[in-house]
Amino acid sequence: MLTKKEILDAIPHRDPFLLVDTVSERTDKRIVGEKTFDGDEWFFAGHYPGFPLVPGVLLCEAAMQCGAILLATHSTAAEGKVPVATRINNVRFKRMVRPGEKIVIEVELTERLADAYFLNAKVTVAGEAAVRFDFACTPAGR
Repeated sequence: MLTKKEILDAIPHRDPFLLVDTVSERTDKRIVGEKTFDGDEWFFAGHYPGFPLVPGVLLCEAAMQCGAILLATHSTAAEGKVPVATRINNVRFKRMVRPGEKIVIEVELTERLADAYFLNAKVTVAGEAAVRFDFACTPAGR
């Protein structure tokens, strides 16, 4: 389990755009994180007023932030670089996420070619898939 400090040390994201609350598992190739949307987030005010939903793009962003935390253990982090998304493929939205729900984010590193990292992500709520996709990252200077 990573502490909030370790999460903040791993990636440059900060509130209100930090979309990972906790990390319960991290290996060299896999990470599992969580985020609870309490309903007070800034985007709920205008994203389907009266029927608020977490925007799908923010579910993808939460997974990519988990991926960045995972990649912080790789050599590019020591060089002062952070992973930046370069590609997102095969996005499949399966379930809406509403205020008060907790997402579980699973990201796996599937391949590395030079400075390109290829990952797949799955975001679930109560065991149901909300979104699945593949993405790629490359390191960029801070």
